[in-house]
Amino acid sequence: MKKILLFGAAICCVFVFGSCKSKSSAYKTAYEQAKSNDSDWVNEEEDDSEVLTSEEISYESVRQEKVKPARGEDEAGLKKYSVVIGSFKNRTNAYSLKERMTDEGYRPVVAENDSGMLRVIVTSFDSKTDAARSRDAIKSKYAPNFQDAWLLERQY
Repeated sequence: MKKILLFGAAICCVFVFGSCKSKSSAYKTAYEQAKSNDSDWVNEEEDDSEVLTSEEISYESVRQEKVKPARGEDEAGLKKYSVVIGSFKNRTNAYSLKERMTDEGYRPVVAENDSGMLRVIVTSFDSKTDAARSRDAIKSKYAPNFQDAWLLERQY
C-alpha cells in the first residue's frame, strides 16, 4: 500500500513540475521580437548622421574653472575648451574612467581644479563650437552614459 502511495505521489510531482516548464516557442517568440526591436534601433542610429550647424549647438552647460593637469598628466592635452565626462574627489575613480576612455581610443586627461576636484577630460579644443560638437557626439555615442557631460572653459 505504501509503495502505491509513493508511486502515485511521484507521478503527481512529475506532472506538477512538468507543467511549470515554459514552452520553447514562448522563448523563441520573445527572442524574435527583441531581435526585430534591436534592428530597428540600429537603423535609427545609422540615420542620425546629420551635421549640426553652429546655431543648433547647445552651450547651456559651460563652466569656467582654473584647472591644471593632475600629477603626471600632459599639459598639451588641455586647451581652452574641454569636454568633461566625470568629476571625482577619489583619484582611483578618476583614473579608472580615464583608462576606460583610453581603451575606447580617446586621449583623456585628468585635471584638478582649485578645490581638489579631479575632472576627467575626454577631448579638448581651442574652439568652443568644436568642443560643443564633441560633447554632443559623446553624449549620443555613449547614451545613456555621459548625458551630464559638460564644457569646461579653462581660466588661466
